Amino acid sequence: MASDTPLDFEEARQQHQQLATSLHHHNYQYHALDRPEISDAEYDRLMQQLLQLEQQFPQLVTPESPSQRVGSTPLESFPPARHSQPMLSLENAFNTADLIEFDARIKRFLSSTADIEYICEPKLDGVAVALTYEQGKLVRGATRGNGTVGEDITQNIRTINAVPLQLRGDFPERLEVRGEVYMELAAFRQVNEQRREEGEATYANPRNLTAGSLRQLDARLTAARPLTMCCYGCGEMSGASPKSHMELLEALSRWGLKVNLDIVRVVPAIAGVAARYLELMEQRDDLPYEIDGMVVKVNAIELQQELGEKSRTPRWAIAGKFPARQEQTVVESVRLQVGRTGAITPVANLRPVNVSGVTVSSASLHNWDEIERLGVMIGDTVVVERAGDVIPDIVKVLTEHRTGQEQPIVQPERCPVCNSLVVREEGEVVPRCQGVDCPAQLKESLKHFCSRGAMDIEGLGDKFIDQMLRLELVSSLADLYRLKRDDLFQFERMGEKLAENLLGAIAASKQRPLENFIYGLGIRHVGNHLAKVLSRRYPDLDALAEADYDELIELHEIGPQVAKSVTLFFRTESNRQLLAELKKLGVKPQASASQPAGELFKGKTFVFTGALERFTRKEGEHLVEAQGGRASGSVSKKTDYVVAGPGAGSKLAKAEQLGIAVLSEEEFLQLLEKE
Repeated sequence: MASDTPLDFEEARQQHQQLATSLHHHNYQYHALDRPEISDAEYDRLMQQLLQLEQQFPQLVTPESPSQRVGSTPLESFPPARHSQPMLSLENAFNTADLIEFDARIKRFLSSTADIEYICEPKLDGVAVALTYEQGKLVRGATRGNGTVGEDITQNIRTINAVPLQLRGDFPERLEVRGEVYMELAAFRQVNEQRREEGEATYANPRNLTAGSLRQLDARLTAARPLTMCCYGCGEMSGASPKSHMELLEALSRWGLKVNLDIVRVVPAIAGVAARYLELMEQRDDLPYEIDGMVVKVNAIELQQELGEKSRTPRWAIAGKFPARQEQTVVESVRLQVGRTGAITPVANLRPVNVSGVTVSSASLHNWDEIERLGVMIGDTVVVERAGDVIPDIVKVLTEHRTGQEQPIVQPERCPVCNSLVVREEGEVVPRCQGVDCPAQLKESLKHFCSRGAMDIEGLGDKFIDQMLRLELVSSLADLYRLKRDDLFQFERMGEKLAENLLGAIAASKQRPLENFIYGLGIRHVGNHLAKVLSRRYPDLDALAEADYDELIELHEIGPQVAKSVTLFFRTESNRQLLAELKKLGVKPQASASQPAGELFKGKTFVFTGALERFTRKEGEHLVEAQGGRASGSVSKKTDYVVAGPGAGSKLAKAEQLGIAVLSEEEFLQLLEKE
């Protein structure tokens, strides 16, 4: 790709085809087989080469190009999509006896007593979809809908990396494949954790989040969600059909579609089905995704065709449902948990109840918006569900059981741990404790305070902080500066030299620059950059502590949210006491003398995203700050430029949605040359 000779279109087309084939292959290895053959950086390099060709020759861009994964123009609504063959429901079995009766019905219908070979598949708890391929190219993705007509969600389906845009190998000319779109539990928990940190409402379970993601009219929002898909059958297939359902699944995998072959089992008779049902039920909680049962199918395609269908269900398949994860119980009280960022989460103490083999005595209420949505009160009879998250959720209140003695769940004004002021900022769903020394937050506060970007206490890492807390040597940030040699010798593997170095690092931190100290305090919304902004305006901490909201809001780059957070921090009595203690112990942050080298980017905010190749993200941020600009980690309406490298994802999509200028690395460097 590095040739100086201009490419003609035919050469570009051949190179594009080679790159697309390679990217499709590596995408299949990574997302369908979980066996990557190259590094992420190498994949990004190949993608960048393809994008450069498409930029030079726009006619190379097709719907099947690996570049077409980020979504496109938002739709006004989803058009209807009629299925070539109905997407039928399955009858349910709730125990091994029901499965044995299913086998008996089949034998009666076939007038046979011979053992029947079955295939057992996990019943994924996601959203059923149908994908249509013509000549190996994905031409449509549709929801199940009413079984006959669904919704055309092709734009959204294209954003899912596990869905091949182009099939591989000996694929049929036309194929309609059925499968389940879902989200793995680790990805689901990560989405919820991020939303909690951002003060947004969390999702009850992976299926709800998956369903909502698939029905986004703006496919770029779907692209930002970590969805995947697993295929389990066909609605239509041209050419010769496989002889068994297992052969069909193996063919789908060979054609590039993701199939759960590692957990699918073929058994020779119904006794094996019953045994596998009980085995899979035991494995349920160890799987990386939610399943709510096991689907049992007659393996031989010829027998499936002979058995046929009833009005709404096939005779040759049944869903062996697992015991419900929902049960009924009573909210006896509510306790408040304080997280590492001060977020206060209400947790319901429940009358203990057995939910699918596990005794449940508590359930997350998430936040007070969720409490209001549910209408839940202390004393209510509720339905509790084990699904997807760390602890169960309350999904429904049974108001018909109310006696009039129920009590509302009141949002606290004071922290239940340290009694500091609790504040719920406008636009957020989570109230937060304002005490930086709150014991519930102390471990994370210490780690942040000691970090390189803050007080830079070298050697005082996670292990020593854990030991300090376990030995009860510190109960506040100030106690760091009260540590003595004898205290340190209580640590495991602590020698004379290490103790001396640690005490020296603690003493040296007393003279850290003011911007590092401000950052180390962990004031909400105040990162490295805004700490610099504040330190340049205020010569010492006392001056900053006395600044009011109106004064702060006048500062460039300080918005209402930050101004409110800063004033609230210094208004909180426990924080003022901490700062007074630190001052008595000799902690005297030095006024910042650093000033930007230029003003080229004054008043401008940049966001860097993707796998940058000309410079690192940190180097780019330093270049922006050196010219008086601000580098941010998230895209908002206040962002002026997004600098995007290969593999840029949700940040790039959001920038395009908001109409924010997007620069390549080269264009960013050209801006700097204007200095």
